[in-house]
Amino acid sequence: MNPLVFVLPGYLLGSLPFAVIVSRAFGLADPRSFGSKNPGATNVLRTGNKLAAALTLLGDALKGWLAMWLAQLVGADALGVAAAGIAAFLGHVFPVFLRFKGGKGVATALGVLAGFSGWLALACVAAWLAVAVVFRYSSLAALAAAAVAPVAAWTLVDQQTAQAVLVMSLLLVWRHKENIRKLMAGTESRIGGAKKPR
Repeated sequence: MNPLVFVLPGYLLGSLPFAVIVSRAFGLADPRSFGSKNPGATNVLRTGNKLAAALTLLGDALKGWLAMWLAQLVGADALGVAAAGIAAFLGHVFPVFLRFKGGKGVATALGVLAGFSGWLALACVAAWLAVAVVFRYSSLAALAAAAVAPVAAWTLVDQQTAQAVLVMSLLLVWRHKENIRKLMAGTESRIGGAKKPR
């Protein structure tokens, strides 16, 4: 089966903006209107509602994994499954439902990594947690996990998977370019350090 068959469903699934959906369900401010203006779990957490942030994180991660699982369920080969996962990641970053202005892709990338290998996902979560606990910068933790991901994929899975993961990692780093500038300038917000939106 042609791997391209799984790209559109994966992209549409990835385009579901759980940060916006969950925030509306909880009666919270639109995450695109405050903080980093990023429709992701970290920005939802700035509202102080940890449950909403957790559900956003879960939804964004699940859609990456689900795209791959569904592709595998209908008989996709390894390339088709990978295509579905990468498409879901691209859907989150460039969602059609939000006029192609999406999140940075950290949670969805985690779901895709879990679709490739649970151990791969755990390795990246460990890297994220280690940096987040020590430095308390979500963006720095995400960049560290992005750096670890291709190497871990090469070691724990295979070369083809590592190449796919490298594409996600490079895009994730690019989406954090403003955070990188702030980190270098010493103006980046720390985890738990931002004021709640009104």
